[in-house]
Amino acid sequence: MTAVQKMSIACVSLMLGLIPVQAQDREAAAPLPLNELRTFTEVLERIRTSYVEPVDDATLLENAIRGMLEGLDPHSAYLEPEAFQGLQDTTSGQFGGLGIEVGQEDGFIKVISPIDDTPASRAGIEPGDLIVKIDDHPVKGMSLVDAVDRMRGPAGSKITLTLVRGAGRPFDVQLERAVIKVKSLRTEMLDPGYAYLRITQFQNNTGEEVRRSLKDLTDQGELKGIVMDLRNNPGGVLQSAVEVADAFLTEGLIVYTEGRLPNTEMRFNASPANPGKDTPMVVLINGGSASASEIVAGALQDRGRAVIMGTDSFGKGSVQTVLPLNNDRALKLTTALYYTPNGRSIQAQGIVPDIRVERAQLTRNDEEASYREADLLGHLNNINGEETPTLRTPPTDATAERDADYQLNQALNLLKGLNITRRR
Repeated sequence: MTAVQKMSIACVSLMLGLIPVQAQDREAAAPLPLNELRTFTEVLERIRTSYVEPVDDATLLENAIRGMLEGLDPHSAYLEPEAFQGLQDTTSGQFGGLGIEVGQEDGFIKVISPIDDTPASRAGIEPGDLIVKIDDHPVKGMSLVDAVDRMRGPAGSKITLTLVRGAGRPFDVQLERAVIKVKSLRTEMLDPGYAYLRITQFQNNTGEEVRRSLKDLTDQGELKGIVMDLRNNPGGVLQSAVEVADAFLTEGLIVYTEGRLPNTEMRFNASPANPGKDTPMVVLINGGSASASEIVAGALQDRGRAVIMGTDSFGKGSVQTVLPLNNDRALKLTTALYYTPNGRSIQAQGIVPDIRVERAQLTRNDEEASYREADLLGHLNNINGEETPTLRTPPTDATAERDADYQLNQALNLLKGLNITRRR
């Protein structure tokens, strides 16, 4: 055996030794697969001596580590310093990116909306544009999470997107990434008494923001219904998802996790505080709702607290733990699976909505000319008093905007119906 082979086996043994002792306590430690180790060292030696260009051992071993993680599942990864820092920036709500909200449609990435005053809006990217390539990498079949990861990067770095607009030809747009500050929560009143909570991602302070917003909304008057919009929310911080669900629950399990290590088995329960009270609630989800979004939707669905509406969620039910290494590197390793209060695994299944509503657009039709009793000559007057005017109220800008979002429109209509039955 050569010195290089001895060194390589020692390195592999050290890498295998990263497995915590607790895992070995729970199941008998398997002997090292010597045949595979010999194959690894032989491949390493062949590359060192035969590859067209010299490659140093450190690069080969880093590539081997990266390959080990990527071969496990789509979410485990070896984070070099730049990627490690990017992950930390994302959870804090500030990162280098383009400033576009995207979803997935027919295997391509579709622009939902560019954020104002960002590289995307300044470059003229429009809602509905399809992204077909990212830096010459075709996105057909690429997951939404992978596409978003490719578009993020250090501020000042450049990226080229190939877009298709309508029935036109593909065209390239070069952008320079910038620091994007994302506000995780947006609220507004859809109609008097009906609140809209849009959560774009779960950041460290999202739970507190939701509680504060609920207080502000209830201070304005009685809430008749709440629409929580989790569409295209890729997830984020687990604790924030628990806090958001807890804002609408008074007791019972919210989510639990199970893994091989004792410290990966966690249970999260609701506290008695309930700023959401018993206000009727609809949660909107779609194929872009992943991870922490699915935890919230699954908890509220299992506890019977909200009606889940939209389309099936993404189905990312695994927990990733970031394990820092030396030299500002880290492992992002899948260590557990999420389960809803009723024991449902989210992984590769997702949350199935209670009411399936596909994405569509509502088009208003003008009423056809028609006669009513009140239009007939000599009609009898209503005994209750004045007759109700027959003139239609023209739609407002807010109504027209809501008509463009069919799922949101259906959620609001359902809440109004629930209120009618509750009053009766």
